[in-house]
Amino acid sequence: MRVEHFLYTAQNPDKTALIVGSRRLSYREIHQMSDQVANALIKENVQRGERVALFMENSVELVVSIFGILKAGAVFLIINPTTKSDKLEYMLNDCGAVGLITSEKQMDVAKSIHVASLQWTRLSGWESCLNDPSPPPVGGIDLDLAMIIYTSGSTGFPKGVMMTHANIVTAATSITSYLENTSEDIILNVLPLSFDYGLYQILMGFKIGGTVVLETSFVYPQVVVQLLIKEKVTGFPIVPTIAAILLQMQGFSKDSFPHLRYITNTAAALPPAHIQRLITLFPTTRIYSMYGVTECKRVSYLSPDQLSIRPTSVGRAIPNTETYIVDTAGNKVPEGIIGELVVRGAHIMKGYWGKPKETSQVLGPGLYPWENVFYTGDLFKMDAEGYLYFIGRKDDIIKVRGEKVSPKEVEAVLYAMPQIAEAAVVGVPDEILGQAIKALIVLVQGATLTEQEILLHCKAHLESVMMPKFIVFCQTLPKTTTGKINRREASVLL
Repeated sequence: MRVEHFLYTAQNPDKTALIVGSRRLSYREIHQMSDQVANALIKENVQRGERVALFMENSVELVVSIFGILKAGAVFLIINPTTKSDKLEYMLNDCGAVGLITSEKQMDVAKSIHVASLQWTRLSGWESCLNDPSPPPVGGIDLDLAMIIYTSGSTGFPKGVMMTHANIVTAATSITSYLENTSEDIILNVLPLSFDYGLYQILMGFKIGGTVVLETSFVYPQVVVQLLIKEKVTGFPIVPTIAAILLQMQGFSKDSFPHLRYITNTAAALPPAHIQRLITLFPTTRIYSMYGVTECKRVSYLSPDQLSIRPTSVGRAIPNTETYIVDTAGNKVPEGIIGELVVRGAHIMKGYWGKPKETSQVLGPGLYPWENVFYTGDLFKMDAEGYLYFIGRKDDIIKVRGEKVSPKEVEAVLYAMPQIAEAAVVGVPDEILGQAIKALIVLVQGATLTEQEILLHCKAHLESVMMPKFIVFCQTLPKTTTGKINRREASVLL
């Protein structure tokens, strides 16, 4: 099965598939519009397996373009609309993108880049390409590449995670099975589709023949709460930031959401206190705590009936997946012993685009001679019943709202300020974000620089998820014996 076949799952093609603001589109309409996008791409000479990037906010056009690209036999990548020009240029050059579909809002950034492989950029007049309603030629199999998701790496350069149609279908099938999704579900998504957690709400919603209500963000919480009630939403994916805001809001009670069947949380663990308050506020709603990584989408989930029993656990492996923990030599460790989490499953990525060395560092031999498994780089322990407990990360990557942030990438932006002599970026625990970014700064002798000036500089060059929450000025930073800045020691500085 290929991902574009998700549009065929609705028993009633005239059923509402997508709600965006005042627009309500049926499965038939999305199917037909995505056919037109596919035909437009084919006329642009987009070939099977070539990469087409999407650079825009959550919208009807973004959703339709995803399926149009897949129907053309091509590969899509969604880039966060707050991405700056240098990073956008890097990603498009890295994967050899042949096309870029963007919006008027992102036009200035898109026009400023240079990508050798880019044949065309669709900046405006999106509707003008919707002029050939005929079914596009069918081609490709489920082992073909479907999407690339860029995730920060320890080198500071984003890595393109390659996911096939089979990878995506496997993940979506597993997740919808434990969530017990049906075609009656109405899912409200306020997360960006450039974040795989947000993207999968569309993919899973369409797979089950349900309805997805798509918002651009959670900037206006009261509007989102009203949508939960108005659209009789049954499923609501959140991150800890959203949970914290919901719990502070006034004007609704535990009886306000009679249709809300489940809430899911990933990106970072919910604080136990927030879990108990959510249970009180949503007494008839099942709350799922989950853990995942971009390289295989989802790893584990904690059944709602275990929330009070194991509030610090991220659950057990999702259906059709196995997990185990190994020591530094790659040997399985007993229960209760800390080691690296390893994942087996058909949803594991094919590798990082154009980076065989980095791929070989995370995909390696498993329990059986015929397989490669994924070494997550995350430290865990497991109890006697197979429940997993997150301990920390082996590398320096920081996870903010579930999105990976490379310290080196933020440090490079800081070092562009001539007043800064040394900089170290570390992650610190944060109840809402999971981890927050702290930047430790040593100024050039005699230089002056304010926290506000640093933050304004960062805002001009970094995505919002990469912005430091704390700026700390230091006289010096701790070093290793080889003279490198010691981030672990730096992380405990005030």
